[in-house]
Amino acid sequence: MSLTAGIVGLPNVGKSTLFNAITKSNVLAANYPFATIEPNVGTVLVPDQRLEVLKSLVNPLKVIPTTFEFTDIAGLVKGASKGEGLGNQFLSHIRAVDAIIHVIRGFEDENVTHVDGSVDPVRDLQTIQMELILSDLDMVQKRIPRVEKKAALKVDEEAVSEFQLLQKVLIQLTDEKPVRLLTFNKDELIRLKSFGLLTQKPMIYVLNVSEEQLKTIEKIKIYDELKQFAETENAELIAISAQLENELVSFSDEENKKCLKRF
Repeated sequence: MSLTAGIVGLPNVGKSTLFNAITKSNVLAANYPFATIEPNVGTVLVPDQRLEVLKSLVNPLKVIPTTFEFTDIAGLVKGASKGEGLGNQFLSHIRAVDAIIHVIRGFEDENVTHVDGSVDPVRDLQTIQMELILSDLDMVQKRIPRVEKKAALKVDEEAVSEFQLLQKVLIQLTDEKPVRLLTFNKDELIRLKSFGLLTQKPMIYVLNVSEEQLKTIEKIKIYDELKQFAETENAELIAISAQLENELVSFSDEENKKCLKRF
């Protein structure tokens, strides 16, 4: 079974450029909001040197590496959880993925418009995070009435357990915190899987910067701020130049190595 990840972010932050770089695709990456409407899906093989070692030891008839499927959805905007910019429709495309990649714009480019008029990585991160929380909150609030009456009778143990779990999640989301920060037992985790909560999924923040910024990324204040924030959110932060990565796709391995020596 392949691993899956959904790519989210505001419009014009480099989501589709990153998607093209990862999957070696050529989807539209245009300088206007909602250039992506239908989700783009691409699957890549995951290189693993351990497979070569095992192959030499076992000599199997066939070696099948793990695959990773990426889904690039349209840019989200403030109010996406309530349908702004078809936000809820877009979010539904990644309810079933294993993890979420949140692309945040860190580069300045007067030729690439920003939906909010200025580049502010912290603000943008919080905007998308809030939309994911509100989307989960809406789903939980709609689900609670379905089991509340059964749970009140206390004769259906499944309903009681689900109602208690939903209440636990509801409190977290109402406090504007992602569900992944909560601790769950084995039974709760199994039940949660059917909910498809976006804020329960592992999160990777990707700060998309220019090639010049990437050279001194450790000295950039906003990178340090986002890194500290990611740690409190039980998430990872990676800084890349999606444009550079996309250009490297057409290079040979040897050319890539020479290019990356600059960093």
